[in-house]
Amino acid sequence: MKALETLEKEIVKKKMPEFRVGDTLKVHIRVKEGDKTRVQVFEGVCIRRRGRGSNASFSVIKETHGDIVEKIFPLYSPSLEKIDVVQKGKSRRSKLYNLRKK
Repeated sequence: MKALETLEKEIVKKKMPEFRVGDTLKVHIRVKEGDKTRVQVFEGVCIRRRGRGSNASFSVIKETHGDIVEKIFPLYSPSLEKIDVVQKGKSRRSKLYNLRKK
């Protein structure tokens, strides 16, 4: 169990900003296309957080051209460049799944 704990501590060392469900986020994702890499920004509302430690993940939802797009990101993924909190939101629920049916 010690080896697993040390591996998880190594993963969780990556500094992530504090955000909650209801906040508007800009997630910078590193995308590889062929032999080139670029950073793509996904901006939307955080509707879910789950897990702890290296297993933590969050879901972001946005509306583009009338379609609703939802992406699930592992919090400590190496493909995440950075997360910016654009706007703090006030939510009374821990999961905002009702935004899917907008």
